[in-house]
Amino acid sequence: MTDSPFVFDATMDNFQEKVMDASSQVPVLVDVWADWCAPCKQIMPVLQKLADEYQGGFHLAKVNADQQQELTASLGVRSLPTVILVKNGQAVDGFNSALPEGEVRKMLEKHVEAPKEDPYDKAHRIWEEGDVEGALAILSEMNQQDPENLKVLIDLAQLKAEMGDLETAEQVLESLPPEEKMQHQAKQLAARVKFLKQSAELPPVKDLEMALKQDPKDPNALHQLALHHVLQENNAAAMDLLIRLMQVDSKYKDEVAKTTLIELFDKLGNNNPDVRTYRRKLYTLMH
Repeated sequence: MTDSPFVFDATMDNFQEKVMDASSQVPVLVDVWADWCAPCKQIMPVLQKLADEYQGGFHLAKVNADQQQELTASLGVRSLPTVILVKNGQAVDGFNSALPEGEVRKMLEKHVEAPKEDPYDKAHRIWEEGDVEGALAILSEMNQQDPENLKVLIDLAQLKAEMGDLETAEQVLESLPPEEKMQHQAKQLAARVKFLKQSAELPPVKDLEMALKQDPKDPNALHQLALHHVLQENNAAAMDLLIRLMQVDSKYKDEVAKTTLIELFDKLGNNNPDVRTYRRKLYTLMH
């Protein structure tokens, strides 16, 4: 299943030695799973990723419940997945569901010394987990230590934009050297700020959907509903509406549909499959 030196298959024969005895030297996380268990398959890669990341801070023992029925019964397992943390020969913690990675980390950190993590990587990880304030604190400190680090500066502006401080985000964008403004991350941020500013003036989604039911070619409703979808990260739906707007009226508001599509392409990047699809559609419409 994995080539990691920190992950192994536990059986009735090796459990005492590799789990109970070994746990006096290093904590062992026991993962009881089965092929037919969907939540098991969700949590398994999370546990394996963390075992590799901790680089021996804990070991991961995998118990196939179907193949190791006697061992599974001896562990008192009543549902799958069952994850048990063993330390000094004792079960000290655990859980019985496919927890998000952040929750598993919190459980581990109570018992296992966490590996040193690059501050920038940590800021992005907790940002993705929803801890915007924590990410902001880390990036702000990095910015103070190295004000010339444009990558950190743009990330700070992105966070400020997400928190509603569009003025600061725009100030950061304006302060960037011209060549940096052309970089993907800066162009992505500029598009995001523009969409957020426009969102304050948008009617509710239900009103726009009702307007389109009454008139599927209503250019104003097509444009405004597309902006709603952009802000909700429903990018394919947004691009589809913008293509429809171009078909209805390509000159509407100084070709705003084409302009917005190009801004979306910049925001998402050329490797995004939706960008490739809708760039072809835009090209077809224009030629």
